[in-house]
Amino acid sequence: MNREINYKFVAQRLIALTDGVPYETANLANASALLWQYMDDINWVGFYKMTDGLLVLGPFQGKPACVKIAVGKGVCGTAVAEDRVQLVYDVHDFPGHIACDSASNSEIVLPIHVNGKIWGVLDIDSPFVGRFTEADREGLKKIVDILERLLEQ
Repeated sequence: MNREINYKFVAQRLIALTDGVPYETANLANASALLWQYMDDINWVGFYKMTDGLLVLGPFQGKPACVKIAVGKGVCGTAVAEDRVQLVYDVHDFPGHIACDSASNSEIVLPIHVNGKIWGVLDIDSPFVGRFTEADREGLKKIVDILERLLEQ
């Protein structure tokens, strides 16, 4: 399997799927389905939205997941607390990792901003150690940029 995807193609597909669609849940559901379809070697992809000071589960693809995560806890909560991408080679080496799915071994989490504030995160897990690279960070940042523009509408 090819673990490198064409993020430019995925970004174009996301724009086409969401053009003129004013529904947050529908757009995030399609974004997670699109990433699920085109990314190899992943076992979960989805969103957590800041709600009442917590990250709360949003649209996703994969097994059932943790419903809420405190800021500063786990990889997702750390991404929010530090307001930076978390690219984790091996989640078992990440202090305080929250194992919603014991099959996950690596993870990437990207903060999503709306109107200058953290809206939530895009979270992607893989059963393979070292699955995510700098190329994924850069490519997924393009996806997040599209989502930020959508969510600001």
